[in-house]
Amino acid sequence: MRRDVVLLFSARAVRMFGYGLLAVVLVLYLDAIGVSAADIGLLLTLTLLGDAAISLWLTTHADRIGRRRVLLAGAVLLLAAGLVFVATPVFVVLLVAATIGVISPSGNEVGPFLAVEQASLSTVTDPARRTSLFARYQLVGAVATAAGAAVAGVVVQAVGASVEAPSNAYRVVIVGYALAGVVLGILFAAVSPAIEVPPDERRDATVASRLGLHRSQRVVLRLSALFALDAFAGGFVMLSFIAFFFHERFGVDPVALGAILAAANLLAAASALAAAPLAARFGLVNTMVFTHLPSNVLLILVPFMPSLPLAAGVLLARFAISQMDVPTRQSYTIAIVEPDERSAAAGVTGIARSLGVSVSPLIAAPLLVGSALMAAPFVISGSLKIVYDLLLYRSFQSLRPPEERDRAA
Repeated sequence: MRRDVVLLFSARAVRMFGYGLLAVVLVLYLDAIGVSAADIGLLLTLTLLGDAAISLWLTTHADRIGRRRVLLAGAVLLLAAGLVFVATPVFVVLLVAATIGVISPSGNEVGPFLAVEQASLSTVTDPARRTSLFARYQLVGAVATAAGAAVAGVVVQAVGASVEAPSNAYRVVIVGYALAGVVLGILFAAVSPAIEVPPDERRDATVASRLGLHRSQRVVLRLSALFALDAFAGGFVMLSFIAFFFHERFGVDPVALGAILAAANLLAAASALAAAPLAARFGLVNTMVFTHLPSNVLLILVPFMPSLPLAAGVLLARFAISQMDVPTRQSYTIAIVEPDERSAAAGVTGIARSLGVSVSPLIAAPLLVGSALMAAPFVISGSLKIVYDLLLYRSFQSLRPPEERDRAA
């Protein structure tokens, strides 16, 4: 079981490194090969929608058809998409590859991997260690993404000096992304059958299910609605929007912006590690809510700070506690469903978050760009997140995971 944990963590690191590579060069590459701005927008939108649809099907069937098979299928889709992007500049072909394959335009997790890996880790890990394991899993991903982005910049600079067309330098990085799919396939093939749903915990074939869920359908759908609200609120303050605000409000140059956002990301990743001991003491729902609430108050205060040091300080303080709800949220979702619903539950709630966050930038961008209401996205985001926290606490404080009920008994 320890071997499986190492393999799955390694797969997470390889994949997020690849996502970090691609996020730096994808739009630059498409522009360099002559894809128009409108077509780039269309391709990225369909990438996200296609990924959501395929990931939903794979994750909601993973516990039935086999988690290793789904992970291997994801690796093949990632490899195929990378190879197509390297091989041809034809937009229609790129569009099909991006929609069907696994392409991450933002550096964030895409595909079926997150949901299935977390379900698999839960199967081979003691429930008491699950939240701590998820916190380290998140930290590994954050560090790997940052490393991939840094390597992409170095490679483009080095290769770009020796080639005539910039697209060739970007293409080298995309080859690296495709190779990540090969490494993922090797790692997933080495994972043992222990990650699958135990035979005695599989539902009877006659039990009705929707989206891979049976007993926990209502609970997961309620969670999904709340998580979509949280993600919708978060879309108002994407990192790119925060960077724009600091540039417009305080005249911060790109180098300083990079330093601020890098520090924010590192604090956010480190804050996740504090979630496990807090959850062990106070419970998963309490940790989710009562660390998230103050971070949202700080978020609302950011645009009202009179100087750059104060605004940056409040923002960093917010990030220092803002991510404690991530491993606890993931752990809670896995804990309150049946073992043969774990991949589906993680997948459905993950897709709900993806759909939620895809809408809010359409509202936030006009408020930020060329508007006197630049503080509005921060206020809207923080306020909606507070509503989410209160609704989550009211709805789920009494539904405790088995390990917490066992401790109370």
